[in-house]
Amino acid sequence: MIFIAAGWILLLLVGGGYALDRVLVSAVTKNFDEQLKLLVNSMIVSSELGPTGEVVLSRELADQRFLEPNSGAYWQISGTGFETFPSRSLWDRRLKVQPAHQDQDIHYYDSDEFPDQRLRIAEIDLTLPNSKVRWRFQVAQARDTLDAQIGALRQTLVRSFLLLGFGLIFMAAMQTWFGLSPLRKLRTEIARLRAGQSTRIEGAMPAEVAPMVEELNALVEHNDRQAEEARRHAGNLAHALKTPLSVIMNAAAAGQADLAPSVIREARTMRRQIDHHLARARAVGRRGSAHSRAAVWPSIEAVERAVARLYPNVRIDIDGTKDAVAHIERQDLDEILGNLVENAAKYGGGSVFVTASVQSGFVEIMVEDDGRGIPEADRIRIFDRGVRLDSGKPGTGLGMAIVRDVVEIYDGTVSLEESEDLGGLLVRMRLPAAG
Repeated sequence: MIFIAAGWILLLLVGGGYALDRVLVSAVTKNFDEQLKLLVNSMIVSSELGPTGEVVLSRELADQRFLEPNSGAYWQISGTGFETFPSRSLWDRRLKVQPAHQDQDIHYYDSDEFPDQRLRIAEIDLTLPNSKVRWRFQVAQARDTLDAQIGALRQTLVRSFLLLGFGLIFMAAMQTWFGLSPLRKLRTEIARLRAGQSTRIEGAMPAEVAPMVEELNALVEHNDRQAEEARRHAGNLAHALKTPLSVIMNAAAAGQADLAPSVIREARTMRRQIDHHLARARAVGRRGSAHSRAAVWPSIEAVERAVARLYPNVRIDIDGTKDAVAHIERQDLDEILGNLVENAAKYGGGSVFVTASVQSGFVEIMVEDDGRGIPEADRIRIFDRGVRLDSGKPGTGLGMAIVRDVVEIYDGTVSLEESEDLGGLLVRMRLPAAG
């Protein structure tokens, strides 16, 4: 940023300085030319014809330098057929005259015809009254004074612009340094956070940096939650596997005759626990993805086809918003919908109704059946792991627990109600809608 600012400052100052130099040099030169013009006009006013038709001056010009040889101020009058009439300051030298060049108006130009002096010349051609000769009036002055003025002007201009340039670059550097100081402070806070000296980034930050700090703090909290969930899951899984393993070890140590059935029974229990915790761990790992999104209708249709093959005597109807998109991975949505619809088909009376809608930033999915329903006192308990209200049908007792855990991981809710239309159980699930 400092180098870019310095580059633009230098570019603008060079361009502006060149333009200003052109304007000031032109103004000084024009002022110098105006003095030459005044002298030319004075010569013309003082000019008159002599006895033989030559031009003479009725009075000398006021500038005394025209009387001093090689003074740097000269005038000359020349005409065809007549000798050149020079000022005394020219002495034995003469100004160059180009007869083919006609100047109807005063013409200004620089000349190097004198080796020791650079001249600025003003000349004009005109015919005096009662004369048929075209006379050329010339006034010349050495450029020393003009060049000295231009040199002093440029020196002042360069010094001023250099000072201005260094000042602007210094200010740009200071602005960049102090403007980025919050980032250096943020770097220090992140280093403290990584070193374990703090749990979040603290301190007031400018408005431009504050949103980034908030996002960093949210990311740290999210990672902490995931780490805590992972530790809790590992502890829960270890606790859940400890009892079956103890039963198997005790049965093996005691040499029980029914060791094989005990191992199979406890292994099934262990597998159910592992499946449950793996499903939850997968959902937790995918929750952090900002791109998690799944079209609800295709998932409902896929689950309906799968359950219909498992329970061909059950009628499954689906309805609702077909373009609803939820903030959830498609695999997780299929899993929880599969559990809900399969439970409705398994424990219902033969009819299942699934509807989807979008309300207030949430996708609401309702699964209803015409079964006996669940008493209100048991609706909370059914979400616990391993709880089965109907032990007469096969199952692990983990389906509803997995549904609740996965839905909560995606910041959704699930509740059990009574279906007004079918008379059985209504499962209302709400998931955040994907933007």
